[in-house]
Amino acid sequence: MQPIENKILSRIYGRGRGWAFTKTDFVAEFGEVNIHRALSSLTTDGKIRRVCQGVYDYPRYSELLDSQLSPDINQVAHALARKFNWRIQPSGDAALNLLGLSTQVPGRWVYLSDGPDREYKAGSHVLAFKHSALKEAGTIEQRYQ
Repeated sequence: MQPIENKILSRIYGRGRGWAFTKTDFVAEFGEVNIHRALSSLTTDGKIRRVCQGVYDYPRYSELLDSQLSPDINQVAHALARKFNWRIQPSGDAALNLLGLSTQVPGRWVYLSDGPDREYKAGSHVLAFKHSALKEAGTIEQRYQ
């Protein structure tokens, strides 16, 4: 394994299982060409998983099921927010689930965003970002830099 791959893998492992990320989480440190090569190699080796276009995660594993678990959709949403420098906030059923007020897991996770309307397929879930003036939406998350 190349030294850059080792450094990237070390940072991924440091964040723990379930962490979702994009190349922008590493580009300042390693350069874009090196990151593409390293992420591709790590995916091929089965150390990380490609969740959707441009988004990867360090998969969680269930001993009981003896398999990898589905990606953490909230982590995927935050990875995309960092990538595009959006402010986001869960909405509707996604918010209820994340707050623990509902045990139902929505098939469509909706986040309010100061970015454009977009949808992504992540595993068996749909992750939707709806443009909104977040200043009026109450508590907002910080913009990712």
